[in-house]
Amino acid sequence: MSDWNAKVIEEFRANEGRVGGPFDGAPMVLVHHRGRKSGRELVNPMMYLPHETDDDVIYVFASKAGAPRNPDWYYNLTSADGAAVELGTGTYPVRVRELTGDERDRRYDEQARRHPRFAEYAEKTNGVRTIPVLELTRITAA
Repeated sequence: MSDWNAKVIEEFRANEGRVGGPFDGAPMVLVHHRGRKSGRELVNPMMYLPHETDDDVIYVFASKAGAPRNPDWYYNLTSADGAAVELGTGTYPVRVRELTGDERDRRYDEQARRHPRFAEYAEKTNGVRTIPVLELTRITAA
């Protein structure tokens, strides 16, 4: 884990899910996943977009700040059987689904409207890759 991620994770946990600096006021989660090659448990901090009516659904964006390649965590989440979200002071398992087409575009456009840096990321990747949007849905006991 990078020192930068470690600092963000530490701040997140010390402040019940709130982080300052470039993330001040932004909705943040820690996504727990397993490395598809290493098998190690990994944690990545990321901004999210809440679903407008369903508190059990959030969206995360594999922007990698507009880099030409998707982040490793994207491949881990899309190839894994399970993942978990740490939100505030709680952690829960989630099901991962990648959005496509209009559904993907609507969610990404809303994130870019709320947080303009995501529009900048999309400009950087234009013609190189489409930034993936993942829907993370809480798994509840039956």
